Order: sequence, then structure tokens, then C-alpha cells
Amino acid sequence: MKKISESLMARTGRLAAMFWIMAKIGCFTFGGGWSIIGQMQNEFVDKRGWMTEEQIIDFMSLAKSFPGIMIVNMSVLCGYAMEGVAGALAAAFGLTAPAIAAIGLVAYFYSSLKANPYVEKILGGVRCVVIPIILQAAWKLKEKSLTSKCSYLLFAISFAVCAFTNISKPMVIAAGALLGLLVWRGGEKHGTA
Repeated sequence: MKKISESLMARTGRLAAMFWIMAKIGCFTFGGGWSIIGQMQNEFVDKRGWMTEEQIIDFMSLAKSFPGIMIVNMSVLCGYAMEGVAGALAAAFGLTAPAIAAIGLVAYFYSSLKANPYVEKILGGVRCVVIPIILQAAWKLKEKSLTSKCSYLLFAISFAVCAFTNISKPMVIAAGALLGLLVWRGGEKHGTA
């Protein structure tokens, strides 16, 4: 009975930690879901070892492919991997609670905020610092994603398609999945293609 109680306490503590980590990330993230990825990697892979970099990369691919908000999808996948359904709920609610509260406040005070030059200046500064956060996350994740000449070629082509065409991102992801099936045949690992 004591082991069950200790196990339940440990799980509850981990779920609470997951909720508060995601709430903290949700409070201080501007610029969209991509800037959250680096923070999730730092908290759940680097600091706590609750996930692997491979899981982050795989879940990013899946989250972007599903309908809905990519980063909420990502939080659900990560939460589920760490603590099942309860983890998925804790991560999703933790991430979205600050945004819901902030949107509620902004909606309530919208008429007085929309013309405020200080609010405009603050948002301009925040937008500038989001770019390095996104680039740092991408740089760190490239080590596990770009493991062969073929993977670098696929990266370059997909970057060009995303940057210079109007082809939808889900189509690029689907094409990448298909090419992955064709290039990395059988039980081969990423580095062997």
C-alpha cells in the first residue's frame, strides 16, 4: 500500500510539474508554436530527461500534420508520451491556460489597448527576439534530423519549396513522408541512406 501511495504521489507531482512547465512556456511565448519547441526540448529533454530529442522531432512532424493548432497538438503528444492521457491533458491545459486568460483580458480591454503606442512598441520588440529562439531550436534539432547527404538534400529542397512557393506546408510534409519511405527503405536508419 505504501508503494502505491508513493507511486501516486510521484505521478501527481510529475503531472503538476508538467502543467506548470507548460503554463510557464505558455506565459512567455510569442510568435507562434515554433518558438515553443526549443523551450519544450530544454525542459523535457535537457533538464529532466523525460523525453528524447528523437521524440521531439517525431512529434513535431506529427503535430504539424494533424488538424488544429500545431503546438497544442505537440503538447498533447508530449504529455501523452510522458504520462498517458493525464499527461496529455495536463500539458494541453497548462499550455493553453495563459493564452485563454490573456485573450480574455485583451478582449475585455480591447478598446483602450488598440490605440496604445506602448503596446505597439512592446510587441515590436517581442517579435524581434522570437526569431533567435526559433533558429536556436532548429539548430539544436538538426543534429538528429540531418544525418546523411540525402537528408540534407531533402532539407534544402523542402526549405526552397516553403520559402519560395505557395505550396501548403502539409503537402510538403506529406511529400517528405513519401520520400522518406522511398529513400529510407526497409529497416535502415537515418544515417544509412
